[in-house]
Amino acid sequence: MSPDHPITSIREIDLSPKPGKTYWKNGIREWREEFIYFLLVDRFHDDLERNPLLVSNHSSGFGTQDQLRTTCGGTLKGIEKHLDYIKDLGCTALWLSPVFENNPASYHGYAIQNYLKIDPRFGTKDDLESLVNAAHKLEICVFLDIVLHHSGDNWAYPADEPYYYYQGATFPFGAWRNENTPVPTELRNSELYWKKGRIRNFDTFPETREGDFHGLKTFKNDASPEALLVQQILTKVHCYWMRETDIDGFRIDAVKHMGEETVSQFCSHVREYAYKLGKRNFFLFGELVGPEEMYNKYIGPKTSVVVEDKAIYFGLNSVLDFPLYHILSDVIHGKATPEKLVKRYESLRKNAMSRGEFGEFLVTFIDNHDQVGQTLKQRFGSEATKEQIIAGIGFLLCALGTPCIYYGTEQGFNGSGQDDSSIREAMFSLDDPTRNALNKSCHIYLEIAKLASIRKNSAVLKFGRMYMRKLSEDGKNFHLPTFPKCLLAFSRVLYDEEFVIAYNSSLTEYDEEYILVDRLLNPSGSVFKFIFGQSGQANVLLNEKGDLHFIKLKLAPAQFVILSNNLSDV
Repeated sequence: MSPDHPITSIREIDLSPKPGKTYWKNGIREWREEFIYFLLVDRFHDDLERNPLLVSNHSSGFGTQDQLRTTCGGTLKGIEKHLDYIKDLGCTALWLSPVFENNPASYHGYAIQNYLKIDPRFGTKDDLESLVNAAHKLEICVFLDIVLHHSGDNWAYPADEPYYYYQGATFPFGAWRNENTPVPTELRNSELYWKKGRIRNFDTFPETREGDFHGLKTFKNDASPEALLVQQILTKVHCYWMRETDIDGFRIDAVKHMGEETVSQFCSHVREYAYKLGKRNFFLFGELVGPEEMYNKYIGPKTSVVVEDKAIYFGLNSVLDFPLYHILSDVIHGKATPEKLVKRYESLRKNAMSRGEFGEFLVTFIDNHDQVGQTLKQRFGSEATKEQIIAGIGFLLCALGTPCIYYGTEQGFNGSGQDDSSIREAMFSLDDPTRNALNKSCHIYLEIAKLASIRKNSAVLKFGRMYMRKLSEDGKNFHLPTFPKCLLAFSRVLYDEEFVIAYNSSLTEYDEEYILVDRLLNPSGSVFKFIFGQSGQANVLLNEKGDLHFIKLKLAPAQFVILSNNLSDV
């Protein structure tokens, strides 16, 4: 279809492979090897040629509160021009916020009115295809953030009143807000929407599944014919974008608010279509804000459970690890005792064993664009020192999971305020057309790049088993840490190699501790060498009985270190 006659119906979509196109297979890595860079398209960079503002301390990013509540001007071309910034940080995958045409008042991308068009404020379909091709040349994968649960605010209830959910009642349809949207035209059918008003309680079923997200309008997502039609429409739409631009995965928004069967079928069909294009390892991960027991309902494309005598194959490869996000942040800040963190990593370790590969790459993060339920929105960096930010990303890069960094964290962005715009700063100046915040000489950026390089070159940190380590002040009585502002340590072990990762969560006190290591891999007289955070080595010591093997570390406040027992690799 020519630009003068854009596609408006799924009947016009051609899903045969593009003639002469060789689709990228990404056969070079497993998903747990990725390091994901997540950015808001509107906030990363515009089309202007700019130079970085060189600052050594924390940055609040660019934009006043009023400026950040509306469109700032970031584009797909702006991202492509600065892929080197993402590559040099050590990231191997790029997660883009939603790029489809949004309601005019929306800047973030989650209020879609045209699923078959790139938002003109961000660019064009050709711009997205060009960005993906350029990323692939750098061996960077590209994931699109997609919204299946709801559309934008494309229609109104009677008199344009803000109806609210009430005991499952269905309300009358008012009117479409625009004669040309939503697109595809098949979505201009009021019977495809629940029409049950805005959600009051986001944790109450079925309200949380059937209600509207504020002004955004929720699609039916049960087993009704209307819901199945919605699913067919949205599946074909998103396969179209894979066909057109060669993207490598989807991050699915609001999975908690969708039925397991709906998510399963969408993911299964998308994965099958990816194989038709020759694309392997198409990555499907979801936003699932809730307890970990919910994860097993959605994760694992090769596992099944029986629901009402029907075998359901769940399609997600992974979900964002919200439980770890809340716990790790407080421990790194020194505000919480580490018991919950130890318990969380132990749970991840057990899941990795019982769930197979899918338990090993939950997408882990320490900063986020959408802090649901928090009155004060604040980045991790708003209350953290440079050393704490480095340690936080260090934990993600060295522990189980697929690490994800939120744009600006590597520059120490410290946004804080009453709404989400406070933590969605611009990476380019909105007042000075010559400046941006893409400072590769920033201390935090450089240290994260070092950590990412160590992980990239270490099979142990990507594939090794993980164990939280017991500590001792006297070399006799060992225990897991139980109080805040203490030393934390864990090991990654792969066959005959062990890495020890340690962090002093105190900002004011040195901490000297003995740390247990694997006694079979580390006999008396062997050593661990520092490969990050310090120079020199640590000798393996024994207790009086010789049945405990440990090393002794003394760390400065907020110091993060990595040691390896394989001296040939360091």
